[in-house]
Amino acid sequence: MDLFTFIKPKNELEGSDNTDVKKPYVPDEMWEKCPECGTLLLTTDIEENLRVCSKCNHHFRLNARERIDIIADNDTFVEMDADMESVNIIDFPGYDEKLEKSKKRSGENESVICGTCKLEGIETVLVSMNSEFMMGSMGTVTGDKITRAFEYATEKRLPIIVFTVSGGARMQEGILSLMQMAKTSGAVKMHSDAGLLYITVLTDPTSGGVTASFAMEGDIILAEPKALIAFAGPRVIEQTIRQKLPKDFQTAEFVLQKGFVDKVVDRRNLKETLSHLLKIHNYGEDEVL
Repeated sequence: MDLFTFIKPKNELEGSDNTDVKKPYVPDEMWEKCPECGTLLLTTDIEENLRVCSKCNHHFRLNARERIDIIADNDTFVEMDADMESVNIIDFPGYDEKLEKSKKRSGENESVICGTCKLEGIETVLVSMNSEFMMGSMGTVTGDKITRAFEYATEKRLPIIVFTVSGGARMQEGILSLMQMAKTSGAVKMHSDAGLLYITVLTDPTSGGVTASFAMEGDIILAEPKALIAFAGPRVIEQTIRQKLPKDFQTAEFVLQKGFVDKVVDRRNLKETLSHLLKIHNYGEDEVL
C-alpha cells in the first residue's frame, strides 16, 4: 500500500444516489419579483401590503376588481351595466378574436367597471378601468359605460371617483372610439355644472385619448407613485424628436411638478385621502372643520 495515498471513506450522505430523497417543492406563485428593485417578495406579503413593494415602494399594477376591493367598504359595491360588451362594429380584422381573448384573460366583459359603493360610509359612484382588458383601451362601450356612470352620479347628486389606466383609444373601432373623448367630457361637464365633486386617480399607465379627455378633467387629480401619465408615450416622442428625454419624464412626480396633478398618493393611504376629500366637500354625515 502506498503510504502517501489516502482515500477518504464515503458515508451515506456523500455521493449518495438515493432517489427517495425529495427536494422541497416551492411553487412559483409563492414568490414575486419586484420589477423595480429585483427583490423576491412573498406573494402573501405583497397582497397584505396592497401590492406595494416593501423594499422600494414600487406599486404593482392592479386589475379593476382589486382596486374596487381596496377602496369600497366591504360588500357595498353594486355594479352597473355589467352586461354591456363591445362588438366588432366596423368589421376590423381579428377584432372578434382579440375581444374573446381579453374576456377570457380578464374575466370581464369590458375594459371598465362602474358602480356605486360606500367609501367610509359615504355613498359614491366608482369607476375602475382594467389594464387586463386590452390595456384599458377606450372603445364605444367603455365610453358609454363611463358616460352613464357620470349621468347617474349627476341624477343622484353623488360624487364620482374614477381610476384611470389606459393605452388610449381603441384603434379597432376607428373614429367611433375617438368620439368617446367628447362624449365622456360632455358628461363630466354636466356633472360639474350640477356642483358635484369629481376625483380622478391616475394609475400606471394613463395615456392617449383617456388622458386627453376625462382623466385630466377632475376637480381633484391624484396619481399613484411613478405612474406613467402621458398623451404620447416616451418612446413615440423620442422616435419623433430623435432626442433622449429627461429622467423620470412623464412620471406622476414629473407631472406633479408641472402642475397637472394635485398630489401623488401612496396606495396604502389612498382610501383615507379620498374619504377626507369627500368629507371636506360636505359629503357624508361628518363635517370636517
